Amino acid sequence: MPTELPYAADAEMSLTYDELDVLRLQYLKEVAQDHVTTQTKFNYAWGLVKSPMREHQVEGVRLLQEIYRTEPARRRECLYYLALGHYKMGNFEEARKFNALLLEKEPTNMQAQSLGQLIDKGVTRGKFQKPSTCLCVNPPTEGYIGMALAGGAAAIGTLLIAGLIRRAHRK
Repeated sequence: MPTELPYAADAEMSLTYDELDVLRLQYLKEVAQDHVTTQTKFNYAWGLVKSPMREHQVEGVRLLQEIYRTEPARRRECLYYLALGHYKMGNFEEARKFNALLLEKEPTNMQAQSLGQLIDKGVTRGKFQKPSTCLCVNPPTEGYIGMALAGGAAAIGTLLIAGLIRRAHRK
């Protein structure tokens, strides 16, 4: 069996912010209607867990734990993402616990086996070193960089126009 299994890609891949926003809007729409389906809650939690942002991961794990507690028929599918969420947050013991529960039910689950290897590496790295979580298309800083560039261009443009106006008034 190879030492590097390619199946835990979820540990490194994020949704784009637009994709996550679609899930968020659907979830909020159903919250406003006082009827959130389990599938909508799961989809949103899945997207949050995959996010590179810790606060998203925390909320995703919270939603998955609600589903795990209230929907026994959906427990198996929550286990992997609960393990993944805890892994991404650096909670390696919790991640190991949920992953072990999944492997008890599905010993040949390649995703869980691969995630187990990542968790073990995380434990040996130490609990204070956060795993790499962002190979996403739109990292969180990309929007800020764009805004900074646009703001800088606007400031330079304003200075140039002010300089031209001053010159015109001096003549």
